[in-house]
Amino acid sequence: MTSAPIFFEPEILLAGQDVRVALFDVDGVLTDGGLYYTEDGEQIKRFHVQDGYGLKLLRAGGITPAVITGRDSPPLRRRMQDLGIEHVHYGVEKKLPAAQALLEALGLDWSQAAVIGDDWPDLPLLACAALPVVPANAHPEARALARYVTRAHGGAGAAREFCDLLLTATGRYRALRDALLEPSRIP
Repeated sequence: MTSAPIFFEPEILLAGQDVRVALFDVDGVLTDGGLYYTEDGEQIKRFHVQDGYGLKLLRAGGITPAVITGRDSPPLRRRMQDLGIEHVHYGVEKKLPAAQALLEALGLDWSQAAVIGDDWPDLPLLACAALPVVPANAHPEARALARYVTRAHGGAGAAREFCDLLLTATGRYRALRDALLEPSRIP
């Protein structure tokens, strides 16, 4: 058995080995970046189930997932609640102060933080993170700050790839996978 489904360059794994918190943008990362409205003006969002499972795996692997987003909506709040994400900042115009306050509350610093973002509001976080990551369809300015560009697009597996990268870098991926494959756990 291999230890990860995709290959990550050794220097990327080294950059992520001390990560204890993963900061996520929403639109363009956990969603495809599209804004969908019903004819009544209600906002709806589409989330990728594998991305959500990746966030759950991070928690199981000892990495704190946190979300800092410029938008707020009932569908987004519901998804974060369903995933059990404790650290969520909604409607944040300037993300750096919110991220700094979160790191301080967790007793961590930027050398222990990974970030995945896709556009200009995420640039300050990408510039500070030990491991800045962007989806394949990120804005060129965000790509310029990234140490790793996912193969997947935002809302289509980019967040899961980010989670797999962090779990691999911190040495937790294989143990989490193997725990699911134990014969005693198979019905």
